[in-house]
Amino acid sequence: MIEHHSSSHKITAAHLARKAIVYLRQSSPKQVRENLESQRLQYALADRARALGFDRVEIVDGDLGKSASLGAAAREGFDGLVASVALGEVGMVLGRELSRLARTDKDFCHLLEVCQILGTLIADDAQIYDLAVTDDVLVLGIKGTLSVVELKILKARLLEGAREKASRGELVRLLPPGYVLDASGKVVKDPDTRVQEAMALVFHTFRELWSVRQTFKWFHDQEVELPVNKFIAGRRTLVWQLPTQSFVSHVLRNPCFAGAYAYGQHPTETVLVEGRLRKRQRSMRPPEEL
Repeated sequence: MIEHHSSSHKITAAHLARKAIVYLRQSSPKQVRENLESQRLQYALADRARALGFDRVEIVDGDLGKSASLGAAAREGFDGLVASVALGEVGMVLGRELSRLARTDKDFCHLLEVCQILGTLIADDAQIYDLAVTDDVLVLGIKGTLSVVELKILKARLLEGAREKASRGELVRLLPPGYVLDASGKVVKDPDTRVQEAMALVFHTFRELWSVRQTFKWFHDQEVELPVNKFIAGRRTLVWQLPTQSFVSHVLRNPCFAGAYAYGQHPTETVLVEGRLRKRQRSMRPPEEL
């Protein structure tokens, strides 16, 4: 628990004259929906900041549901936090865990550098850190490094487990329309006859026209809808709509419809785009004329 400001020599009148920022983050929309206790504990840090003597407390929760891993999309909340610190507006930055503040060495070091220059304190659920104190910098650096290493270890374990399961043909993430998992976890055809006939019509039409684009046009000209995977309220739902050309192309190239199991068809890579790291799908084949 963070100590009260009356017993902490680290918090000065200069710090209290500025605002405190409570930074919240969870890595995925699923965590935001289901891990409500984590949110409650993070929001409760606002009360801790007031107990420490801060009259102005700002909560930054715009990054809830956003990953902070390498190559993830920019986090406006974190960027705004660093900007506020750089303007000398922040006396203390609070986070439930240091891993909530940053998940990469670059972000963490940048935040520490700005806080050190502007004399901004950092607090987690255990204690307050003054970056003008060598011991605090050391402890904070160790915790930040452990946070980054923890993420890499967890990611490596998850990938290893996924590859091992895929090697047995048991890793199923998202089945294309026309297939479902039965009670035993086996991939079977969708029992809905309408779905079966609609997906079979894609291949039948292609065998007549021998063109992805002409197949796509046929469905639009005839106003024939196909079942498409959509995620509604976090659940996979089949929605009937006119198909896009990319959907038709994906169906015709999907090995699942040929009864084959495939893994790793769409590898990603991290690239530098306009000064920021981005993840994108790695091209596995040259462009084709359709």
